[in-house]
Parts: sequence; C-alpha cells; structure tokens
Amino acid sequence: MNKDNSQQITFGGGCFWCVESCFNMLKGVESAISGYSGGHTSNPTYEEICTGETGHAEVVQITYDPSIISYDQLMDVFFFLHDPTQLNRQGNDIGTQYRSVIFYKDDAEKQNAENAIRESEATGKWSGKYVTELAAFEKFWPAEQYHQGYYHVNPNQPYCSAVVGPKIQKFKKHFGELGMLEADSE
Repeated sequence: MNKDNSQQITFGGGCFWCVESCFNMLKGVESAISGYSGGHTSNPTYEEICTGETGHAEVVQITYDPSIISYDQLMDVFFFLHDPTQLNRQGNDIGTQYRSVIFYKDDAEKQNAENAIRESEATGKWSGKYVTELAAFEKFWPAEQYHQGYYHVNPNQPYCSAVVGPKIQKFKKHFGELGMLEADSE
C-alpha cells in the first residue's frame, strides 16, 4: 500500500465490533480502528459513552489507499453493514452511541457523503428514509485496547456469536464474491 496516498474516513453504523472487523478484511484498507467521535467530552471511556450522555457515537476510523479501494466502495460497505433507516439504534443496540453517522473533513467529502446517501437510498435495499447523520469531523478518540479486533479475539462471546458472527458471514459472502477481500479473510 502507498502510505503517502492514504486517506481516512470515520463513520458509525452501530456496534463497532462488527464494523471494524469487516473493514479490516477489505483490500486497500490499511487499518480500521474502533473509537468514539461526535461528542462533547474529551477522552471518553466506553462506560461513559454507553450512558448516551457524552454525545459520542461508536465509530470506526478507516485508513485506506484510494488507488485500491474507492470512497464509493467504502460507502457501499458502510450501507451494507447497518440499517441506515433506524434512528439511534441497530437491532437491539439502542442509544445515540449507535447512530448512523458519517463524519466529513471538508465540503468535498460532505458532498461525496450526501451523494452516497442518495445513491444508497435509491437502491431500495433498506425500506424507509435514511436517518444517517452528516457531521463535521472534529476529533477521533480510539477505544480502549480490548475493543480493537474484539470479534477476532472473542468470536464465542454471546453477542459476537449471535449478532456479529452472522453479519460477518453475510459480509464475507457478498464482498468475497466481488473480489474485495484480502486473501486471508475469505
């Protein structure tokens, strides 16, 4: 990968354990790191953001090489992995920390995100109006170390085996057929 060409995108689509695991399997993704963004407190902890009072969302910050994977492809994966029509929830995960959100760094990225939302919504994959929030990126706080690669280390944890595992299998089937996964992820 060309690290000089690397770009970053930060978004939230529910629990970061699944989102991070999936993005780390994609060709062209250098890293996907679980963390927090969009809140009003510094150095938030997992326990604090779970209260919903800090304003943060569980997010994943992705560093990628756009010569290998495009912004549009990342958006396709993002909208595949979560239901963007559910306000402040994904399945049984309820609260503002689980909101659908794209953090943009400049006007061009905001426009690209708006276009991606419109295009995804037009596919009809999800019934209902998208509630994905667009917010200016301010700060990314990496989550505690035990959250990084959580599913990989804890596949038999009850939430992982019941919720994350099936979602990852669906992701691997779909994006594997498109040839977008690293060889060791298939």
